[in-house]
Amino acid sequence: MTAIYKRELKSYFHSVIGPLFIAATLFLIGLYFTVYNLFAGYPYISYAISSVIFLFLISIPILTMRILAEEKRQKTDQLILTAPVRIGQIVLGKFLALLTIFAVPVAVTAVYPLVLTSFGTVPLLESYAALLGFFLYGVSCIAIGIFISSLTESTVIAAVLTFAVLFLTYVMGGICNLISSSGNLLTTVLEMFDMVSRFDSFLNGTLDITAVIYYGSVIGIMLFLTVQSIQKRRFSVSVKSMKFGAYSSGLIIVGLIITVLVNLVAAKLPVTITKIDVTSDKLYTITEQTKKLVSALEEKITIYVIANENNQDTLVGQTLERYEELSDYINVEYADPSVNPKFYTQYTDSAVTSNSLIVVSDKRSKVIDYNSLYETSFDYTTYSTTATGYDAEGQITSALAYVTSDTMPKAYIITGHGELTFETSFYSAIEKENVEYEQLSLITYEQIPEDAECIIINAPTSDFSADDAEKVLEYLKSGGKAIIMTTWTTEAMPHFESILDWYGISIAEGVVVEESTNHYYQQPIYLVPEVEYDALTDGIYGSYNIFVQVARGLVTNENADDSVEITTLLSTSENAYSKVNMAQAVDYSKEEGDVEGPFALGMKAVKTEGETESTLLVYSSEGIFTDLSDQIAAGANKQLFANSLSSLVEHTSTVSIAVKNYELSYLSLTQSQIVTIGLITIVVMPLAILVWGIVIWLKRRKA
Repeated sequence: MTAIYKRELKSYFHSVIGPLFIAATLFLIGLYFTVYNLFAGYPYISYAISSVIFLFLISIPILTMRILAEEKRQKTDQLILTAPVRIGQIVLGKFLALLTIFAVPVAVTAVYPLVLTSFGTVPLLESYAALLGFFLYGVSCIAIGIFISSLTESTVIAAVLTFAVLFLTYVMGGICNLISSSGNLLTTVLEMFDMVSRFDSFLNGTLDITAVIYYGSVIGIMLFLTVQSIQKRRFSVSVKSMKFGAYSSGLIIVGLIITVLVNLVAAKLPVTITKIDVTSDKLYTITEQTKKLVSALEEKITIYVIANENNQDTLVGQTLERYEELSDYINVEYADPSVNPKFYTQYTDSAVTSNSLIVVSDKRSKVIDYNSLYETSFDYTTYSTTATGYDAEGQITSALAYVTSDTMPKAYIITGHGELTFETSFYSAIEKENVEYEQLSLITYEQIPEDAECIIINAPTSDFSADDAEKVLEYLKSGGKAIIMTTWTTEAMPHFESILDWYGISIAEGVVVEESTNHYYQQPIYLVPEVEYDALTDGIYGSYNIFVQVARGLVTNENADDSVEITTLLSTSENAYSKVNMAQAVDYSKEEGDVEGPFALGMKAVKTEGETESTLLVYSSEGIFTDLSDQIAAGANKQLFANSLSSLVEHTSTVSIAVKNYELSYLSLTQSQIVTIGLITIVVMPLAILVWGIVIWLKRRKA
């Protein structure tokens, strides 16, 4: 076999076909690598290699057309067939020679992600999973080409037939959708020839073991069929050959049955075993919090996907597969809108978008709009929207908790004092925590309603009346809970501050200024505080920063007696101070009369009087829970808000799962770096290999 391998490998380089194939592959990969990874700054090598697979439709037929057909035409195959070498070894030697040629550009491409790490964060596991899929797809195409080459002695026919077969496998997914969008027996059979969808799994950040088995079985059965095709030529037409023909046909049938069975068994294996999440932020991995909630389910839950199963969002589909495997109580069904366009009207009066989810139990149902499964950012320079976060687990787990809960906690958002209005994403965060909310103007109520699990006071700009402050204090004294955000204003607010004073908390005069460069962002009043450890900061402490803009300093006072337990959640550095005369200040330098720090920027106070316990969470900035601050803090501010709300309301099960980052930061390259690396990958390497191949070919011809 080694002799066959060496002979074939040399022949491909002596005929220029090998260097041409390598050069063409490297050229196209280098071209898309330059466009996507260097110019656009995407850290994912999958963008480049996914754009190259169309090359296989042309290059693989040319590479494989002569491997057996040419020898059959020139009758040189007789020498091999009569040699003391098994047919299987002959086929394997030729296959390995072609595999080696294909492995060269793949090996070179494997260096590209390492090069990109010099310019930013690159998801190496995702990159090499995508390269593995690319390699397996290409090798499978080579195996198909070898088999077709064994069927004819015409290299042209072999090339045309290989192109036709590879083209069919390339478009088979679309053909299946044209035949039936909902799927049937015919499409189930045809999907076995869809090689591209298996490749897509690797591109999406999944090490798909079922796809590895699929490609392995394609390679195996093609080489087996090649052996059977050659084997037949060893026998002349006789009774003996007829017997062999029956024997060979039986082997082929057995081989096909084994191939189908292996893939069917692999498809039935648990997703947690067959699809390994290699994404940098573990997009597909279910967190322990979800596992704990799902393991406690005692009633049937159906998750309806408003989409055709074959056209669903791949990422969401894989997430749902993992939910189904977690519990026998969860069942995922697909409601094809083209078949039943009004299906959603059983659960909501509002129209839902394609790929939306409807989670249903015997108690209630909840619609998860497809758009809420992803967080997006809008680029006003290009007027384009980009997905930045993936929130499917958070939304689905929240919906599971909602449809199985016996009661829904309620929060009242106090209005009437110039409070800041939450942005839509923070109202969505309240809903995600399965908390009902309602605006409450204190002037129209004698007291805060009894069904209030907590109240939220979001940065009032004018003082409370004495009556309003007393209503809030009466609620808290009876065991109430509150989240309060303060704001900086030149107006005195004694009634509002009396609420904090009851817990032994005072607000320092002025605005906090940081002198420690490690504790502010761009300007000394844009603070990056220390996040202190507490159950409330779980998932943030040690992993993320909180961004706080224009904050006031919180300190304890003489009312903080033994009845109050105060925990600092966010704190400044020792070098911070509060600038009293901020309205007239021309810079942030410390002046006489400024208040020395350090300060707390977030506090939790629990006050116990007899058997009554009340809780206050206070944050000293009106901008802490805004989209701008949350974007700067990579979602940590919203996570803190969700944790704060969740800690105050009574839940059967608490849900607070952070949005997972969907994309890494863009790479940063200079123009000269882009040009230099681009020239090397597009021109220098492909041209050098091609010239080297031509030189060897010319030397051989002259010899």
